[in-house]
Amino acid sequence: MQCPPLTITFLGTGTSSGVPMIACDCEVCKSSNEKDKRLRSSILIESPTTTLVIDTTPDFRTQMLRANVKKLDAVLFTHPHKDHVAGMDDVKAYNYFMQKPMEIYCNEITQQALMREFPYVFTEQKYPGIPEININTIDQSPFMIGDIPVIPILVWHLKMPVFGYRFGDFTYITDANRIEEEEKNKIKGSKLLVLNALRKEKHISHFTLEESIQLIQELKIPNAYLTHISHQLGLTSNISKELPTGIELGWDTLKFSTNSPAFCL
Repeated sequence: MQCPPLTITFLGTGTSSGVPMIACDCEVCKSSNEKDKRLRSSILIESPTTTLVIDTTPDFRTQMLRANVKKLDAVLFTHPHKDHVAGMDDVKAYNYFMQKPMEIYCNEITQQALMREFPYVFTEQKYPGIPEININTIDQSPFMIGDIPVIPILVWHLKMPVFGYRFGDFTYITDANRIEEEEKNKIKGSKLLVLNALRKEKHISHFTLEESIQLIQELKIPNAYLTHISHQLGLTSNISKELPTGIELGWDTLKFSTNSPAFCL
């Protein structure tokens, strides 16, 4: 499937607690560097005709206002954890202005979680002003959202299946600590990969900084940004000096286009 030129915006690059973390006085949380301030992880993808968001974080409303997103055609979920679904209620603003239900794409377990978290959205007796959504249950088969081809990539968040996604030469993966060989083959050939890197210390369900770098190099991805970052990783200014050529920490509001030199770091 041919992928049109895409513009990608990092809406958030932080882990579930965000950065700064509530009540924390560490040097990262007290940093004045805007690149050390991270809302929960999400990206905006725009083609010439289609606009979609991956995950609706607890910061979804703030992220949409900050990025000035007037049109949203679809939401694509990675998995059912709260920091990736909690903001779904706010799609109701797009229902109002676009006068249509929001198209939601997710796997079966995420759909079940949405029904638990937002039961009022799924009841037969609906009251005015609640979100209107149309659920599209997906598996590992490729599909289209408007003019954007989507290839799901199954990754593992400890024992939870999570979907990463490939869009042409761009691949986005968050909340993973293991990827099987068959799924790695779907990533190979990407020109740019966004991958989670929580911290330096080992974690039960997230790649560490070293593990992420090793995977990027194993797959021979020429350019990569790291996301889902915690305050434990360290100051952006310090960690950036440690990264190999072609790998950078992502930061909130970073924007790039797949049809311009800016696609390469």
